[in-house]
Amino acid sequence: MKEDFLLSRLAQRQAQHALRELKLPAPHMVDFCSNDYLGIARSAAMQEAVHTLLMERPYMHGSTGSRLLAGNYAWIEEAEQNLAAFHAAPAGLIYNSGYDANVGLFSCVPQKEDTVIYDQLIHASIRDGIRLSRAQAFSFLHNDVADLEKKLQRATGNVFVAVESVYSMDGDMAPLKEMAAACEKAGAHLIVDEAHATGVVGEQGEGLVQALGLAGKCFARVHTFGKALGCHGAIVLGSDELRKYLVNFSRAFIYTTALPPTAVAAIMASYNLFPYMTEARTHLAALITRFRQATHTLQVLPSETPIQIVLTPGNEFTRRQAAALQSANLDIRPILHPTVPKGQERLRIVLHSFNTFEEVDQCANMLMC
Repeated sequence: MKEDFLLSRLAQRQAQHALRELKLPAPHMVDFCSNDYLGIARSAAMQEAVHTLLMERPYMHGSTGSRLLAGNYAWIEEAEQNLAAFHAAPAGLIYNSGYDANVGLFSCVPQKEDTVIYDQLIHASIRDGIRLSRAQAFSFLHNDVADLEKKLQRATGNVFVAVESVYSMDGDMAPLKEMAAACEKAGAHLIVDEAHATGVVGEQGEGLVQALGLAGKCFARVHTFGKALGCHGAIVLGSDELRKYLVNFSRAFIYTTALPPTAVAAIMASYNLFPYMTEARTHLAALITRFRQATHTLQVLPSETPIQIVLTPGNEFTRRQAAALQSANLDIRPILHPTVPKGQERLRIVLHSFNTFEEVDQCANMLMC
């Protein structure tokens, strides 16, 4: 079988110092790269909570089908109701991943005659969903409310504005109050992806939308479980009507096997844990302050979140920087073009509640060398 067309593209990526490869985590290294912000994924408390929930009721390891066929069950609907209540939403629908949730939402809600306006740094899953919708779509400058307002004036049909509360490759937060006001004035529907805020933003980790009192201003919110919550899946929150609509029209929901009860047990176990992890969030905030004070002379992007970004322009240079840190047992990964724009290559340093001040100091000292 001839696969030259594959080899040529791989060779091109290799020449750009941008070839991606899978790596196994090294257990002896200090974790500065995972999205397990609160350490829930590795915690004994999480394992015990999941085990307890599974022992409380009979379950199968598999879900046996899609939710519309044999795969629906009482526990997953109970979870949706509980999560919607926690996040101050009328209803919610669980998807198998954050990617599925965004593709499933954006591919079916906006129609051909509608408009989607999205932040230029929006996640790839949302971009993919928008493309499938066939709606008119254009971006606005990152976190720029004035540019968003200009773009809203050009929009036609039902208008949807897509933003993230915390951006995974920059670590900054969206100015949601101003954006919500702009959407309300223009009659647009605000959709917020809370993937990197869930668990760490807000007094109980409820996310930026609720922390700002904006739950009633959003058409939809997406909370994913694979970051700070330490498990897998996602939920789309919105009205009862939105939930019914997604059940009927969202292909990413309709045509996939449901999450099994074991996954739902992990989701519920995490929601029984993270709202009460105040001490972990306090320590994490202290680590963020410590890191930013120690690296203030570097090109560090503004961020009050666990995601700290040090700009290191050039793929090759960024790879070398990451390799030096890894040789010191600090697991920090390079973020290269084309994941980020050329000249914006970076080290993405993720802080966790289980990191120590000494580990953060070591990292900062090496970066300053």
